[in-house]
Amino acid sequence: MTEQTQLRQWGRQVIDIEKAALDNLYQYVDSDEFGQACELILECKGKVIVMGMGKSGHIGNKISATLASTGTPAFFVHPGEASHGDLGALAKNDIILAISNSGEASEILTLMPVIQRMGVPVIAITGKPESNMAKLSKLHLCIEVPEEACPLGLAPTSSTTATLVMGDALAVALLQAKGFTRDDFALSHPGGSLGRKLLLKVSDVMHKGADIPQVKSELCITETLYEISNKGLGMTAVIDNADKLVGIFTDGDLRRVIDAEVNLRTTAIADVMTTNCITISPGILAAQALQIMEEKSINGLIVVDENQRPVGALNMLDMVKAGVI
Repeated sequence: MTEQTQLRQWGRQVIDIEKAALDNLYQYVDSDEFGQACELILECKGKVIVMGMGKSGHIGNKISATLASTGTPAFFVHPGEASHGDLGALAKNDIILAISNSGEASEILTLMPVIQRMGVPVIAITGKPESNMAKLSKLHLCIEVPEEACPLGLAPTSSTTATLVMGDALAVALLQAKGFTRDDFALSHPGGSLGRKLLLKVSDVMHKGADIPQVKSELCITETLYEISNKGLGMTAVIDNADKLVGIFTDGDLRRVIDAEVNLRTTAIADVMTTNCITISPGILAAQALQIMEEKSINGLIVVDENQRPVGALNMLDMVKAGVI
């Protein structure tokens, strides 16, 4: 059985080789071609069509997804399928981003005459500046690496890492050039946890109407406990006769009251509630409400309107259910 020390050493060698490949990539990002490629994509009125075969195709899929999610409309087209009808997705105002480490992917080269006839510009990403793909393209981004991390020099490793990073460099440079914001990002990620954190508001998460735990200030502690138990949030708002919030009573307050041996049936909740409690408005992001709860070490919040009347309530469990945590 191979020694674990040897396995760790081989793993570190891979990282060292790929780090060297990324250091080598600086010169290609610093080239005029990188800036020109960004400008060409920024001026594009259509979409960026990404193509690649094999491992380059897998990397291309990720690059197209990153571009699309950061404000540059893009999608991946398999070059093998493109020659059998999928090239119909290509329009004259689009751009091709063609990926091949060798620059000799026959499936892509077969498409070049048709692409050129349509007048669609091609940005090639290859490790061979002298390759046919590089020569036939409008622009060429080099991702040549000193060596692959595979000791056989066969499995794409350093080259695929360099290609992925080049794609990220393009996507992020374009993002910043377009002034793409967190709100823009959220709109393209509504179903994920990132989107929920950036889009969900307190009003989308809070308990409303009859589900809001609230009692009048003159009620005794025992009656208040019924409200807390029925609503299941571990707390209740305490309101005055004008329905304005005057305090909050929580499970933690109950423990302190019991320790003080207060009469639960005769003591008014107004005498033991927490006044000047922390509140939030329904319009803020749920993620902000979560941050407040974490900073103040509290488990729930009362949501109030501009007149300090409770319009909602939420606790940490609601954040979990909504996917904010």
